[in-house]
Amino acid sequence: MIKFDELSEYKKDMKRLLKKYRTLESDINDVRKDLNDEPGPSPPFSFQIEGLGISTCMIKVKKIASDSFKGRGVNSGFRLVYAYFPEKHKIIFVELYHKNEKDNEDRIRIKKNFK
Repeated sequence: MIKFDELSEYKKDMKRLLKKYRTLESDINDVRKDLNDEPGPSPPFSFQIEGLGISTCMIKVKKIASDSFKGRGVNSGFRLVYAYFPEKHKIIFVELYHKNEKDNEDRIRIKKNFK
């Protein structure tokens, strides 16, 4: 069983997005269930972020099904970035955003929290 944790910045991301996307909390709980089965990268849905210069395994989930976008399936546009620690069976959620808000993950946030 995977243990989940969240950065305070992630909690702020979630709180902000919940105002606009009411089903997001339920959608992320579904992602947690999926990550319990397969926590590592699994293209095309998720992949490891390269070129960060850190040893922590950082993974970005690109395809998250959301009930807020009926009929669009997994191409909802939400992006989830998390740190995966296989030896500890632990995942830390780092960032959550909508693809229309920004193009890429916050690499400064990642490096600041996972040197």
